[in-house]
Amino acid sequence: MSSCHIFDYSSIFANQIFYCNVLHKMEKTIDENVQGTTLAVEKKEANKRNLYIESYGCAMNFADSEIVASILATEGFNTTQTLEDADLILVNTCSIRDKAEQTIRKRLTEYNKVKKSRPHLKVGVLGCMAERLKDKLLDEEKIVDMVVGPDAYKDLPNLIKEVDSGRDAVNVILSKDETYGDIAPVRLNTNGVTAFVSITRGCDNMCTFCVVPFTRGRERSRDPQSILEEVNELEKNGFKEITLLGQNVDSYLWYGGGLKKNFENASEMQKATATSFSKLLETVALAHPKMRIRFSTSNPQDMTLDVIETMAKHKNICNHIHLPVQSGSNRILKEMNRLHTIEEYFELIDNIRQILPDCSISQDIITGFPTETEEDHSATLKALEYVKYDFGYMYAYSERPGTLAGRKMDDDVPEKTKKRRLSEIIALQRQHCQFRTEKHVGKVQEVLIEGTSKKSEDEWMGRNSQSTVVVFPKENFKVGDFVNVQINDCTSATLKGIAVGFSDNN
Repeated sequence: MSSCHIFDYSSIFANQIFYCNVLHKMEKTIDENVQGTTLAVEKKEANKRNLYIESYGCAMNFADSEIVASILATEGFNTTQTLEDADLILVNTCSIRDKAEQTIRKRLTEYNKVKKSRPHLKVGVLGCMAERLKDKLLDEEKIVDMVVGPDAYKDLPNLIKEVDSGRDAVNVILSKDETYGDIAPVRLNTNGVTAFVSITRGCDNMCTFCVVPFTRGRERSRDPQSILEEVNELEKNGFKEITLLGQNVDSYLWYGGGLKKNFENASEMQKATATSFSKLLETVALAHPKMRIRFSTSNPQDMTLDVIETMAKHKNICNHIHLPVQSGSNRILKEMNRLHTIEEYFELIDNIRQILPDCSISQDIITGFPTETEEDHSATLKALEYVKYDFGYMYAYSERPGTLAGRKMDDDVPEKTKKRRLSEIIALQRQHCQFRTEKHVGKVQEVLIEGTSKKSEDEWMGRNSQSTVVVFPKENFKVGDFVNVQINDCTSATLKGIAVGFSDNN
């Protein structure tokens, strides 16, 4: 089996996150290689307690862990990567898949074993799973001391005081305005080159398969000035690339604060001076012309032409769009409450191809959604053929408690059928991965060096503008350099080449 930018969600959460080549900064995508990553930063002598924090799930969870570490650094905590040295263990959780929850439950039992030798040790669950399973975790199973939802991290100092005094502590209240824009995240487990910048939180779309609206609340956007200040600081500290993050980055809308759904009630002045996602992209691109800019994740219904046109105007905005389709069947899209048809989706694809001919496009696909027929499945395969995605994230449907589909639909597609359909989707995507990578061969491409290749100590690894991984001999270059690379060969996942010199972006 050749490698490819293919992610089968049915087998993920093996104690690591998502990288395999590209979307190592994408919201709603899972990087198998970093799930369960332990995070640590430089110690402060004045801090006397140790925090051990593990993260699971999407890039938003990893970005949130950076916010948590920043808050607790001012509360006397250093981070540690040694479980047995911890005074406080926090696990940042994901509820998108049942397998994710089971993996985290196993980790919680391991934490409790450590408690036997460290009776003062406290264990807390953060994030989406915390919000959904608070009662079960605290009262029924009694495996944690503290439960903290995604909007309650500023309350951590008070909650820790509660557990220190021997009481369980919980705060899973969803906020209408919390964006953590006033918190400077510490950069955990970073390569010093690339970083996440969170710009939105929550989701209004209510797709029937998704838990995010229930675990992260309604959409709200962050003050653009605070975003610029964070990017300024990152550039000052030597970072060369940022990824703007959100459940739906392209629905970003700043009009002075508040929920996006309340924008219709804003004043005329607020509406006239509002900042859309395309305006934010352009502002950041102009302010930092030497900084690469990526974003994730986009919802097709919110992706407007002005965003694509802005990408075309600025070479430092990378030519990659993650555009989840979920299904090629209009009937299934309606059942999912996706607010686009496949024809509208194809029109958007055609516009991207016209305005940005070199743009790579990636997908999310769910197979085996309730009531899905062979005809529906065939429509998804046809959609794959139409777009020929550069890479994809694919999984078989599994019912998530609390979602609209979980409450109102029978999970009626047999597991055997789901697996067969998933394998057909993956096989076709693998062909398209090869098709897309081969198109880079013979070209010179700018690559940002992120680190040493996993397969050879003598080669650098970086990504081109399209987010495809490139490897090439190290020579005299270093991490953080922008290098022009002549692409001579490829696999379905990786481009191989020879450096021909520095790019003009250094």
